[in-house]
Order: sequence, then C-alpha cells, then structure tokens
Amino acid sequence: MPAGRPAPVALTCGDPSGIGPEIAVTARAALGADLSFVWIGDPRHLPEGAPWAEVATPDGAHDVPAGVLPVLRHDFPAPACPGAPDPANAAGIVAVIARAVDLVQSGAAGAVCTAPINKLGLKKGAGFAFPGHTEFLAHLAGVRRVVMMLACPELRVVPATIHIPLAEVPQALTPDLLEDTLRITHAALIRDFGIAAPRIAVTGLNPHAGEGGAMGHEEAALIAPVLDRLRAEGMNLRGPLPADTMFHAGARATYDAAVAMYHDQALIPIKTIDFSGGVNLTLGLPFIRTSPDHGTAYDIAGRGLADASSLIAALDMAHRMAAARGD
Repeated sequence: MPAGRPAPVALTCGDPSGIGPEIAVTARAALGADLSFVWIGDPRHLPEGAPWAEVATPDGAHDVPAGVLPVLRHDFPAPACPGAPDPANAAGIVAVIARAVDLVQSGAAGAVCTAPINKLGLKKGAGFAFPGHTEFLAHLAGVRRVVMMLACPELRVVPATIHIPLAEVPQALTPDLLEDTLRITHAALIRDFGIAAPRIAVTGLNPHAGEGGAMGHEEAALIAPVLDRLRAEGMNLRGPLPADTMFHAGARATYDAAVAMYHDQALIPIKTIDFSGGVNLTLGLPFIRTSPDHGTAYDIAGRGLADASSLIAALDMAHRMAAARGD
C-alpha cells in the first residue's frame, strides 16, 4: 500500500435484490473521496445510470473520482430484480463475503463492511449453514466466539445472548459466555475505540436486577460473581444494574459501553436513540467488520426510498476503527 493511502474498506454487495446496491451508490455520493471504499459485486445489479468504475484491486479506489462508485467486479449468474431475491444468486452473495474477508486478511482492504443479506434465502439457494453474517465471519476467521455490538454516537451496547428465544436466555447465559463477552468488549474498546480505561455498565437479567432475589436469582448467582472476578483483575465494571434505568442520557454519560443480557434489552435502547444511524459491529475478529443496522428492505428496494444513513455511519466507523488500530 503506498505511503499515506490507507487501505480502502471492502463493502460487500449483500443481497442484490435488496437496497444494498442503491445505498452503496448513495453513500459514495455522500462521502465523495473523503473515505475510500470499494464495492464488491456485479455492476449489472447497480441502479440504472449509476456512475461506477471498475478497479482491479481495492487500492484502485483511491484513483476513482468522487461521486463515482469504485467496483471490484464479481459476476453473478442472474440479474437482480428489486424486491424479488433470486436463489441463483445466493452462492455469489456468500462468495463476495468470503472474498472481502480474504482481502482484509491479506491487507489489501482495511476493514469489511457488509450490506444486508437474507439468511433464509441463502440457506435455500446455497445451503448456507450459518445463522447470519456474524457466525459465518467467525467461521472464516477461525474464531471460537465473537460479540455483536450496536453503536451510535450516543451509545454502544452489546447483547450477551443474541438471536435465541427469550425462554432460552437463562440457560444460554453461562458464566463463561458472560466473561468472554465482557473481555472481548473491553479489549475492543481499547483497541478499536482508543479508550484507555473502559467503563462498562452491565444489566441484570430480571426486572430491577432481581431486586435482591425477589424477582430472580441470576444476578446474585451468575452475573455478580463474574463481575467481581473481572473487577479483581482491574476492569471498571458497574452492575448488575436495572436495565430500565441504564439508558437515559444521564446514565449513558457514566459508561463507555453497556453489556445487556439479551437481544431486545440491548437493541431497543439504541434503535430508539438512533434508528437510522446505528452500526452493527462484530468484535473479537482479527479484522474489523461493520454493517448497517437494518435488513434488505425488499419492500422499498429499487424505489428510491432507501435511507443510506446507517451504511454511511458503518463505513465511517470502519474507517475510524482501522485508523485506531493502525491498519
């Protein structure tokens, strides 16, 4: 990589029948040449008339004029019909993700940003055996456990358990899982966000954090011992705290990230605070991965209604995290 030219972010196409291609074009127009990224996909899937230029390597994105989308071409078997995913393209979607990981692991790209996919569509069309992006990326990287963080300027929040039924959360929430989640979050705050001494607030599982056992025992039996052990190592941890009082502005000012016990406990606050600008991060990988915090939006694909704010925020965060790491 030439001196003074950071490796561009590799942006995957996601499901080409969703809003991924159109928001990539919008993001390039909004960001111009200030933040270099390369879109990996089939240019036939871009909106008609969208300005794009093919590049041979990610570094070629630096030489593409502002407003023109740099494209690392990846041909697909079929065209894309907005709102109507084609199973024939499923294997191509998966291959683009793997290609982006190869590029970032080789140093040709500085980070990976993934556009939304449809997990069921990939399963039906390509035998995709993973619940989603996060698990597939962990598989490609050979990592045992990763952590999902949702971030916006006002809040960073991590759910310890993710896409499982609420009834299964108490069984899934083990001391090992909680400890790994806290360690990975703590390390990422230092390495990727430049916070030398992170402050982490931790929710309880039950209402009022169990209220001394009147509303549940997981706080005393499971959560508190893990926090005590990690505090003894020097981590700045608060909790277990009642989740219903952790996310107002005054409370958020007292910590750098919050760790919650389950999906909605974590995601409702951030989607209320910043629905359009939230970013999904995967912590614990040997490379940086961000993603917009929304889905394929088939219902509005191709209609010019898609909001690129979350993708723009995801690209910007990937760029800043790479700078923090020195990648």
